Amino acid sequence: MNETQILDTVIVGGGAAGLTAAQVLGRARRAVTVVDAGAPRNAPAEHMHGYLGHDGLDPAELLAIGRREAQAYGVRILSGVATAVRRDGDLIEVIVGDEVLRARTLLVATGLTDVLPDIPGVAERFGRDAIHCPFCHGYEVRDRPLAVLGGENAAMSVHQALMIPQWSRDLIFFTNGLDITADDREKIEARGVRIVDGTVHDVIADDRLRAVRLADGTQIEREAVFVAPRFVPQDGLLLQLGAERGENGFVPVDPMGRVLPGTWAAGNVVNPMAQVIVAAGAGSVAAAAISAHLLERDIEAELARARR
Repeated sequence: MNETQILDTVIVGGGAAGLTAAQVLGRARRAVTVVDAGAPRNAPAEHMHGYLGHDGLDPAELLAIGRREAQAYGVRILSGVATAVRRDGDLIEVIVGDEVLRARTLLVATGLTDVLPDIPGVAERFGRDAIHCPFCHGYEVRDRPLAVLGGENAAMSVHQALMIPQWSRDLIFFTNGLDITADDREKIEARGVRIVDGTVHDVIADDRLRAVRLADGTQIEREAVFVAPRFVPQDGLLLQLGAERGENGFVPVDPMGRVLPGTWAAGNVVNPMAQVIVAAGAGSVAAAAISAHLLERDIEAELARARR
């Protein structure tokens, strides 16, 4: 394997969190490499929202801008997958193909995987008219015939059924086998939502979503559906270093994103609800903490040399 110089920071993940941190640290004149697998969570989406100054921008364009900005400050972008990480004394080694990146600090910004309900047609339409976040996509489907498809994330399915009427009063909640409590059912119906029990067979679509089909063959026209994915963090590198997941299934971090000595995390890998702008903010916060940590280590080393 090829070994390189000792970096100040390796950032694994080239999304909003990782690239924001890279820009901050690059401007602080730190030696930084970003390992980017090129598989952002929001790749299926054509537009993103809720990001001040970039409303409606293609997520791919945001990342392209972010890469250019980080590189302008000397940050290296390495395309590849970090398959392993290990400690070597005070350093952290990150394995990317045949290359070993050795760094004083590590930021993990690897995101999460959306495990979608096993309903034919949903995966193909996800990010377009099969969606999960009303704050991200709800305005674009406002006042249209919508549906919530029940899934294994039952609490989120119920929450969607209660919340989506803010965007459209023409909403059907397909329970799809979920056992809805009487209290939840009463609340949902009070919101004017029609509840349809029974199993969803598939969603019907061609160039756009057309209908929801039940197991008995019944087809009900809908133009978009909300689903509740199961969020699975891509936190394998953190676990390799000894981190443990909390009760919510995600590795806990302190307010600055610190996980372990010399290791930070930001974005969806530790916060499933973080939208793009929140992930970017978390990357900025983590970068500031990393910069402070590196400064403290620099001062200690320089004092030791001065006292010899």
